[in-house]
Amino acid sequence: MSSATLCDIPVTLERGQREVFCGLTGIVWLHRKMQDAFFLVVGSRTCAHLLQSAAGVMIFSEPRFATAIMQEKDLAGMADANDELDRIVERLLSRRPDIKTLFLVGSCPSEVIKLDLGRAAQRLSVAYNGQVRVLSYSGSGIETTFTEGEDTCLETMVRAAPQTDEQQLLVVGTLPDVVEDQLERLLDACGITEAAGKLAFFPPRRAETIPAIGPKTRFLLAQPFLNATRRALIGQGAVHIPALFPFGVEGTSAWLHSAARAFDVRKERVDTACAAPVARARKALEHYRHTLQGKTLWFMPDSQLEIPLARFLASECGMQLLEIGVPYLDQQTLSVELPALPENSGIVEGQDVDKQLERLHQATPDLVVCGLGLANPLEAQGVTSKWSIELVFSPIHGFEQVGDLAELFARPLQRKLKLAV
Repeated sequence: MSSATLCDIPVTLERGQREVFCGLTGIVWLHRKMQDAFFLVVGSRTCAHLLQSAAGVMIFSEPRFATAIMQEKDLAGMADANDELDRIVERLLSRRPDIKTLFLVGSCPSEVIKLDLGRAAQRLSVAYNGQVRVLSYSGSGIETTFTEGEDTCLETMVRAAPQTDEQQLLVVGTLPDVVEDQLERLLDACGITEAAGKLAFFPPRRAETIPAIGPKTRFLLAQPFLNATRRALIGQGAVHIPALFPFGVEGTSAWLHSAARAFDVRKERVDTACAAPVARARKALEHYRHTLQGKTLWFMPDSQLEIPLARFLASECGMQLLEIGVPYLDQQTLSVELPALPENSGIVEGQDVDKQLERLHQATPDLVVCGLGLANPLEAQGVTSKWSIELVFSPIHGFEQVGDLAELFARPLQRKLKLAV
């Protein structure tokens, strides 16, 4: 079954067996970003093991996430899950008075038994008024992929944000602090911050300081998987600035120019401010371009970063795109990225993993970007792979990370070459 995107690139829809992580994985980078927040997953021991493994946290440390483990009596309805949850939250907050925002995170088990964490969050917010804000969102792996955990978290934060009539620019998407600082300096140097009047990043480094949002708020997305967050911001009156995402030299330049046009900043000023970082980025990229040039690339659907990364790798690294698999395609969020893809790009939305693997083996790509569950079996079959989850955990946005981004794809190809010698 096929349909057309905004740029008339055919999209094949597939529904079948899927291979993705669940949205709980997003807690790993969200809890590092918001230093005063705590994430309490209401789920099973499997949920707890996933988070411990993904985060690599040792048992004697004090992470800002935990799992309220549901027992058989909870699932059987023999215990009042809300009473149990209240007891756990009370014990947690008495131990950790530094918590200012508590996220109750739904999982597959809690959603299967219809535990209403939204109502629980409202009840606990009243009980702890003035001490801690309690919010809830779903990190369930039912029909979602792992980056949607951040999307549902930020959507909840948007709905809890105060209102403002001030003009401002909001950069939306969790970024490493070093990347956020770099982008802030660029926006300042380009004159965009001054023209906007105010610049804020969302989520903030402290969850209790959620930026106010209103009709004079314009926002740039820094991550391509924030579909629900984008819709929630528009629902609050904010205006989306469509742009390429800041991956690669072209993407970062276009991202800044889109912001500049929105606030009537002259193109020449942006070009002048970007000249030095663009030169550094192009030099760093050349170091890996010879490894990537002409190589064929296949994306299995996983992180929702696939389309902007495919654009970067085709346009700036000279790779040939055989298939771009995406878990979910929001054409509005990617309205600028889709026309930037090569005309012969093939996009597959959703997943039927057996059919995709059959096509993959027939196409014999030089490099496959996929989830951990597929990478090792493919490597055992002689297929060179790249873990897509590493692209989410690594700093890859902006000019200063262009070389690092290209290296992430060049490294497995270079490794294969060394092993073949």
